[in-house]
Amino acid sequence: MCPVFRMSKGKSKDISGVSEVNLYGMRGEIRINEPMSRHTSWRTGGAARRFYLPADVDDMGIFLRGLPFEEPINMIGLGSNLLVRDGGLPGTTIALHARLNDLQLVSRDCSGGLIYAGAGVACAKVARFAIKHQLIGAEFLAGIPGTVGGALAMNAGCYGAETWERVEKVQVINRNGEIAVREPDDYLIGYRSVQSRADLDNTSEWFTGGYFRLRPGDASASREKIKQLLTYRVSSQPLNKPNAGSVFRNPPGDHAARLIETCGLKGKRIGGAVVSEKHANFIVNIGGASAADIETLIMLVQETVEQKTGITLIPEVRIIGELGRNTQ
Repeated sequence: MCPVFRMSKGKSKDISGVSEVNLYGMRGEIRINEPMSRHTSWRTGGAARRFYLPADVDDMGIFLRGLPFEEPINMIGLGSNLLVRDGGLPGTTIALHARLNDLQLVSRDCSGGLIYAGAGVACAKVARFAIKHQLIGAEFLAGIPGTVGGALAMNAGCYGAETWERVEKVQVINRNGEIAVREPDDYLIGYRSVQSRADLDNTSEWFTGGYFRLRPGDASASREKIKQLLTYRVSSQPLNKPNAGSVFRNPPGDHAARLIETCGLKGKRIGGAVVSEKHANFIVNIGGASAADIETLIMLVQETVEQKTGITLIPEVRIIGELGRNTQ
């Protein structure tokens, strides 16, 4: 069993062997050496040396203020676009899924409505909530297997729509635990890319929620659209095996899946990691895949496609952590 700490008050003390954290007033939960295979959709990866589940945004602020400023921090949601290396994660990992889970209709009038969704809310839940209030434009979120925080961080999209096309403003928190509201103009937003204009390395501030401006519309038509999107997703993607969604971004004017398939890489296997026969831009864990198996296969696909087509595929998945013994 991993040690678990639930604190309502306390003193500064060493709980992880990584560094000290001031726990006074914190209401969240801390786990030590938490297996990240429990928190990533690939179902593999090493352990997080300190794993924190905030009670809410205010609790998260207290926690961040108690951390040494040099402490490495990884922020995760559903882990659906993430590969954690076998050596695990140093420092602190903060998990937001089902924690920063506020979801509310902020305003509604004849021109539409404004929905606030916390960073830990599943994207599909936002789509259903919008329909409940007869608002349209968020249907595509039903096809994104992640949280609002992750969708904001990477401008997630599918079926011709992108997250930031619907964003009116966002709420963020910084290393000092301070909460602020930002506008879209505060960011450089591109295809699967979001960068703060003030902090281009995105290391000192994280999304805690977003405000989505949506139009009024027919709820029954929206439900039908979501049904069609999900039917297509099930028919075209290998959802029966652990995966992280699309591994590579689509290059301009082309599709990563087409390039990978053209290069004869469907079914290519390294250990328990396989390029899906159903969708070439998916790598699935058929059982027992290590993070090293998956990362090695990612690099092989990149190298092969570049050699044969001259196109460099850019990973859409985030790869973090330390190499394990079996990868060195």
